Amino acid sequence: MAHHSASFSITLRVRLDNRPGSFADLARGIADAGGLLDAIDLVRVSPGGKTRDVSVLATDEAHAQAIVAACDQIDGVDVEHVSDRTFLLHLGGKIAMQSRVPIKTRDDLSMAYTPGVARVCQAIAADPESAWNLTSKHNTVAVVTDGSAVLGLGDIGPAAALPVMEGKAQLFKEFGGVDAWPICLDTKNTDRIIATVEAIAPGFGGINLEDIAAPRCFEIEQRLRASLDIPVFHDDQHGTAVVVLAAFLNALRIVDKRIEEVKVVVTGVGAAGVAVTETLQAAGVRNVIGADSSGTIYRGRAGLTPVKERYAETTNPENFIGSADKALAGADVFIGLSQPGAVSVAGIRSMAANAVVFAMANPMPEVMPDEISGLAAVIATGRSDYPNQINNVLAFPGIFRGALDVRARAITEHMEVAAGRAIASTVGDDELAPDYIVPSVFNREVVKAVAAVVAEAAEEDDVARRPREATDSDLP
Repeated sequence: MAHHSASFSITLRVRLDNRPGSFADLARGIADAGGLLDAIDLVRVSPGGKTRDVSVLATDEAHAQAIVAACDQIDGVDVEHVSDRTFLLHLGGKIAMQSRVPIKTRDDLSMAYTPGVARVCQAIAADPESAWNLTSKHNTVAVVTDGSAVLGLGDIGPAAALPVMEGKAQLFKEFGGVDAWPICLDTKNTDRIIATVEAIAPGFGGINLEDIAAPRCFEIEQRLRASLDIPVFHDDQHGTAVVVLAAFLNALRIVDKRIEEVKVVVTGVGAAGVAVTETLQAAGVRNVIGADSSGTIYRGRAGLTPVKERYAETTNPENFIGSADKALAGADVFIGLSQPGAVSVAGIRSMAANAVVFAMANPMPEVMPDEISGLAAVIATGRSDYPNQINNVLAFPGIFRGALDVRARAITEHMEVAAGRAIASTVGDDELAPDYIVPSVFNREVVKAVAAVVAEAAEEDDVARRPREATDSDLP
């Protein structure tokens, strides 16, 4: 079923003949073409007619073009110009650097730059830890990618990845008060990526790895975590895992099942699938079966990568062999991190009573929610046009906010599980429902709750450089 979305919205500048019913004809033409009217603005009035800007929601790019073509065929309507609202939003980029202190006098200049800045440089040279107080390091994160696994687009390269990284930086600032900068690297060489991040690390309080293809992303994260004394967080792995955990915990509240007793089937044993499995296990799940396009991951299966061999050792306790659909028989929870069609409606039907289904492939889920309505008690996706969107923006701003507040040296598994539980806790008993298991991304209490527990967990794990104070946070 197609869904109208602001991501495919257009604004038509149209000139309408000055006669009764001209706009009604336009509105009818848009409706007949399947478009949804959004906003209508009067631009100018002339003796022969009126010019209006008409915003319309479409389901995809081809649909938007079809709506324009339909409007062109209406008598008395002249389409003068069409603007893609998403492209307009991106014109000139979405982020910019802003000075925190004014420079209006010669004295201001002499303190902010030469000669006064030299004294600050010498102080940091004598005590490198003072950079946390005397520079932006305390609130700055590098968002690093090689452009090899961007959204569902695949390997599109570093330049094409930049709009996504800018968006990530924008979300860091908007929700967590964190200053983040896109770092798009023109190399897919693991050693070069690691060396580059190590070289720029002194200027940042944390590193967020983004959209780097598996299995390269595993080694990059592991080696950087070992070599750097600031948090390194691969959001595609751990951000996803944290939000899945939050949704998972609340879904179990809905269906009244115990975490240590449920059977979970995961399709997609890449970066996200491995991290989700490990986080669920850390939270108490005992029975997870992972599956890829060749079937379940089990001990002794030929041709497994080193990552999947390790996965087999810690999952699938009964060493079940078969397809993902067969593994679903009697399962309590399905978590899809793979591709459309990874499981079937029949497979979902074979699950235990009060099943939970997280079909998170984007933009098309493994199985469409409309097809399994009534077969599962709780359904979630990665899309914003269905209830229960599993969205990483619920996790990474608060995780880094809490880590930066205590100047953490790392992000631990304990910190990630605490973050997932905190997100879940922001949905109160009076709000919890099958179509509301995760909070809105616009709920400002989420970041506060996550930051607080992450900072506390960092202190408990002895990775905090200092205790968190209530006044420390730079939350917006």
